Amino acid sequence: MRRYQHILIIALGCLIMTACNKKIEELQANPNQPGSVTAELLLGAILTDMSGTQDKGSLQGYGSWGAVQRWNQYYCRNYEYYGDNQYGWASGSFDSYIVLKNVVQMEKEAASRGADSINPYESIGKFVRAYYYYNMTSLMGDIPLNGAVQGTGNLTPVYAAQKDVFRFVLNTLDTVNNHLVQLIRKGDNTISGSGQDIYYKGDLNQWRKLVNSFKLRVLISLSNKSADNELNVAAQFAAIINNPSNYPVFTSVSDDFKFTYVPTYNVYPQSPNNFGSDAQRYNMANTYVHNLTDLNDARVFITCEPAWNIIATKGYSAVDYRSFVGASTGESIANMYSDAIAGNTSLINRKRYYDTYTGEPDVLVGYKEMCFNIAEAINRGWISGDAETWYNTGITESFKFYGITAAQTSYTAYFLKFGSSLGDYTSYPFTFNLSTYLAQSTVKYAGADAGLKQILTQKYLAMFQNSGWEAYFNYRRTGVPAFDQGTGIGNNGLIPKRWGYPSTEQNLNATNWKAALTNQGLSSDDINGSMWLIK
Repeated sequence: MRRYQHILIIALGCLIMTACNKKIEELQANPNQPGSVTAELLLGAILTDMSGTQDKGSLQGYGSWGAVQRWNQYYCRNYEYYGDNQYGWASGSFDSYIVLKNVVQMEKEAASRGADSINPYESIGKFVRAYYYYNMTSLMGDIPLNGAVQGTGNLTPVYAAQKDVFRFVLNTLDTVNNHLVQLIRKGDNTISGSGQDIYYKGDLNQWRKLVNSFKLRVLISLSNKSADNELNVAAQFAAIINNPSNYPVFTSVSDDFKFTYVPTYNVYPQSPNNFGSDAQRYNMANTYVHNLTDLNDARVFITCEPAWNIIATKGYSAVDYRSFVGASTGESIANMYSDAIAGNTSLINRKRYYDTYTGEPDVLVGYKEMCFNIAEAINRGWISGDAETWYNTGITESFKFYGITAAQTSYTAYFLKFGSSLGDYTSYPFTFNLSTYLAQSTVKYAGADAGLKQILTQKYLAMFQNSGWEAYFNYRRTGVPAFDQGTGIGNNGLIPKRWGYPSTEQNLNATNWKAALTNQGLSSDDINGSMWLIK
């Protein structure tokens, strides 16, 4: 208080001596502190948050080797000090609305600096909204929509029905596509300060491909609602595929919406820095490993290490598919730890994932996934086309990601010697023919229901350590692949169907919280209850 009195005295003195007409707010302003953050800087922060590496709400743990990838059953923790494998989803988070508030502020800052009503920040901001709302509603069900990002202006927002949220997402993506084409046609196809765009460096043509490819993901997620005439899911999917000039989509992995780790900051989650603390704490999950080994799939040699005790007792080669055994996500962590220490189960491939600070890019929305989505749409009869071609392309591109191509048959796997330190690897040559792999009866596209299962299985394998929640969402939607259950996952051994709402909602927004549960046919905030999306 004394500080403000001093300022007031000084201000009055200035008025008397100079007849200064300044307002007290102007005198209090700190010239060394910016009054606002530019749209460019806000964009950079928002896009970094989207990577899932910043612990923001529904995307928390979204990146490589985060919690989401455990719930996707790609890997397990075998040492309780570092966490467990339980699906403790009783209370989710609405922190994603913090990011959406930043989107609102970014749009305001762009407008305050003279931007047209349709501008790059507005268009990307709308896409970010669609991206976050899709994830939040897919996790929880009904969520606040209109009025949810008004700051202190509305602390008790009404929840929108999940169907309405999906309609909002789909309509928003159409709007973004239309706005981007207007900007591109008039030559406004870059973003000022494009260095803040860590994904596409301000190239709006790339953003437009992302928008439409992401819409294909959203539409596939609605496969259980394909008979809903208000949504017209199949028709919307067909409109994109049949009109590439109006709805351009990804044409190669170079279009991927991906987060690239850098050695100076934002290093890969696994690196030489944390090898000593957790490199033996991560088992590969049975759900992932057995779906590879059952298909004689060489990706297991790249992402996993063999179970050394099985090699010792059975006499298998280190590059024999029988040498790779995943830990069941549903087993007790004590048993999992014992098996890991004994060399009875496979660990993370330390050469690939701990040897550098950059690891591999984290693909958030990618071409491989899109290929499988199109194959699924053809299989379901939504569009015409050759499902097998799209299916094989998705598989081939996934193998390329790991350095395996149709033009080569000789490769080398690198495994850390059992109990050794980082860098002490042994090389194991192996042969693999991608054409032979694609031709085997278990992989060659079968069509009908069997073909759909193949598409979904290969999609799961291709999304290893990327694509956020999609592996879980696809499992919940289709049951493919089967996820392990048991005491180790908590929740009475069951895979939950949704996240509970934040516990604070019961106290701060109780009326609307209760109405949302009633609207969904839930008597309580039950994580095993079914949302509209999967009914």
